[in-house]
Amino acid sequence: MTGLFQYVEKNIQDRQLLKPGQAVLVAVSGGLDSMTLLQALHALSSRHRWKLTVAHFNHQLRGRSSDADEKLVRQVAARLKLPVAVGSAEVKLFANKSKLSLEMAARKLRHEFLARTARERKIRVVALAHHADDQVELFFLRLLRGAGGEGLAGMKWRSPSPADSKLTLIRPLLDITRDELRQFARQNKIHFREDATNALLEMPRNRVRHELLPLLRRRYQPALTKTVLRVMEITGAEAEVIGETAQQWLDAGCGSRGDEAQIKGGKSQTPHVISYTFATLPVAIQRKVLQLQLNKLSVPTDFDLVEQLRKSPQVQISAGSGLFVLRDAAGGVSLRTEAAPAEFNVQEAILKLVGRAGDMEFGGVHLDWRVEAGAGFVRPRRQKGCEFFDADRVGSKIILRHWRPGDRFQPIGMKSAVKLQDLFTNGKIPRARRRGLIVATAADGRIFWVEQLRIAEPFKLTSRTRRRLLWRWQHLASGENC
Repeated sequence: MTGLFQYVEKNIQDRQLLKPGQAVLVAVSGGLDSMTLLQALHALSSRHRWKLTVAHFNHQLRGRSSDADEKLVRQVAARLKLPVAVGSAEVKLFANKSKLSLEMAARKLRHEFLARTARERKIRVVALAHHADDQVELFFLRLLRGAGGEGLAGMKWRSPSPADSKLTLIRPLLDITRDELRQFARQNKIHFREDATNALLEMPRNRVRHELLPLLRRRYQPALTKTVLRVMEITGAEAEVIGETAQQWLDAGCGSRGDEAQIKGGKSQTPHVISYTFATLPVAIQRKVLQLQLNKLSVPTDFDLVEQLRKSPQVQISAGSGLFVLRDAAGGVSLRTEAAPAEFNVQEAILKLVGRAGDMEFGGVHLDWRVEAGAGFVRPRRQKGCEFFDADRVGSKIILRHWRPGDRFQPIGMKSAVKLQDLFTNGKIPRARRRGLIVATAADGRIFWVEQLRIAEPFKLTSRTRRRLLWRWQHLASGENC
């Protein structure tokens, strides 16, 4: 038995991917990785009594080339004397109707076909041919999209099917590189077909594969695959601990009451004991606690939604499609179908710029300022929680308040003032959150600063500025800059 087959066998045994005598549906596209996986499982099947069935999905995206892929898979299955199931769909048409990318539409239809075939044939495991290079490409795709630890951990050796949670997906090649598979296929005369679309740079994955990764390997890290796989392993393990801890906190009922609870370590049996209310939980666990609850409510999650919930207790936040979510003080998340009527906040305070510096608290935010004299000021690089204004244009008296009906504001770069309401809408700032944002008006009554928006055009630093106002702010509850 050849080296790669033995390595695949070791992966399967060490990670308990398959049991002796188990029925397996092998997803085979006709490409290098899946044809090599099929040959490996077939070579090992007699020893382990695995019952293999070949599954091929024709995406109908490449005309005769797609048909040729299907023909090759049928021929190889016949030569190996294995049953074969073939499905097809017009992926492009489905993508247009579902408003999905071509790649996502193909993935959805392919997984539905595999799940349907597995159910019909009473098979509970599907073998996929994802390999180490797929993992690295996925890591950078998700990194560029801003994924968290769980996403950056990549694909698992075994996981539930996205089309049927009762179906298990296994990936026996997950630590083997594309070059190793290609070399093995060449040495053992394994026939496969190249997908010409893998060279098209219109697809993000292909740009990562052909442009970004070669650059990183050539200029920064020759051992990129090994390094990234190690990072994914570390990130995945840490994300798993955070997920377990958050789930334990919820299981103990902490999200439904304000008192503390003690939760011991989970599967890892970590010795420490957690005894926190939601407000005192580490930030990473707060985020996971909220994400788990949103998932249970079938609310699509992203970082912004989770952060708004985390920082704003008792504030209804839009989750799209007429749905609103609210977090109570204990950390529990509830779903609403209507937004509660919101009143405009009439709270305000006067801040006088007397002397060279000072500070003030307003609306749960700590503000501090400093006036600096000079000439030829230029606008510094943007800093979080910090802005600069022409102090003489602002004047000596500032009014701090909240958004009011009819407020108008001229963001830097715009030629005229527009309604604050329109800016909030364009910035996708939830309605409930808008009424809590702080507005600062100058001595002449014009708004020069709005929390979460750009500074005002009339108050920016120019070559004629002789005194500049340094303006800093920080939320008191979270300690984070606005």
